[in-house]
Amino acid sequence: MAGPAVSIRDVAAQAGVSVGTVSNVLNRPDIVAASTRNRVLAVINELGFVPNDAARQLRRGRGRTLGLVVLDVANPFFTDVARGVEDATGEAGMAVIFCNSDGDQARESRYLDLLEEQRVQGVLITPVDDANERLVRLRDRGVLVVLLDRRSTRADVCSVSVDDRLGGELAMRHLIEAGHRRIAFVGGPWGLEQVRDRYEGARHALREAGLAEEHLRRFETASPTVAAGRDAASRILGLPRSARATAVFCANDLLALGVLQELTRQQVRVPEDIALVGYDDIDFAAAAAVPLSSVRQPRQRLGRTAAQLLLEEANEPERHRHQQVVFEPELVVRESSRYARPAD
Repeated sequence: MAGPAVSIRDVAAQAGVSVGTVSNVLNRPDIVAASTRNRVLAVINELGFVPNDAARQLRRGRGRTLGLVVLDVANPFFTDVARGVEDATGEAGMAVIFCNSDGDQARESRYLDLLEEQRVQGVLITPVDDANERLVRLRDRGVLVVLLDRRSTRADVCSVSVDDRLGGELAMRHLIEAGHRRIAFVGGPWGLEQVRDRYEGARHALREAGLAEEHLRRFETASPTVAAGRDAASRILGLPRSARATAVFCANDLLALGVLQELTRQQVRVPEDIALVGYDDIDFAAAAAVPLSSVRQPRQRLGRTAAQLLLEEANEPERHRHQQVVFEPELVVRESSRYARPAD
């Protein structure tokens, strides 16, 4: 059975020095005479003393933790983003508190309150609404904030995002060049900026090709999930064959996988009857029954870059310059859309 934990007072008594001297050895060893420092370190080793880093950091004002708040922990996109965050923070000796807002503003606010109570150094967040005044108050109270997968409209807040309009253009241009003229866009909820940007990019590609708006029909979903994708596919297939889309562009891969499931269930061939393109290029995309074309985002790089910006601002505030980093997506073409459609 383990005995009581060794305290800093035990170390001081055994080494014949004050508690303050032990504290200096741990925090400011350069100001302690070498002989004294070595004696204290020997006692620390002998007694097996473990410094309470959390308490020490809290006394300084902030802990060695960051908060990560994402929209949907079940979405593999955010799992990969979190891995990038963890890689960067782990190298810096930091820990991450992972929070799932589930796209709910009230839940997001509760997590932000909790993270502030925990005295985290900063928060990386994909906000439900980037106009949330709660984020401004966090910064005013000394908690650093970096927007993740969302571009900041404020010059004093760093952000890391992807050019989603370009991503929408890439997907739409690919489908138009393959001969499709009846294309469905599946995405939602519409309050998400990423969804709107991907749709606007698709519309831009349509205009560039000299095609009318009627060639693109929007099917909004309540959530960006597999189940919502199945429901959207059912609505698409419920249209008369003459009006039915011959291609579907989904705002994320989970929706696209749901669309693929329903098309397969109803014995609709992909891509011969309906071509399909997703967004994010999660690992499941390439492993689908029909490998899924998708607009690739640098998921882990997004997370790592956001964490690095926050750590830089925390550790070198005098040198730090706020940045809005925007990565370019790329289209990965696989079997789900690799088909040149004959002219109608």
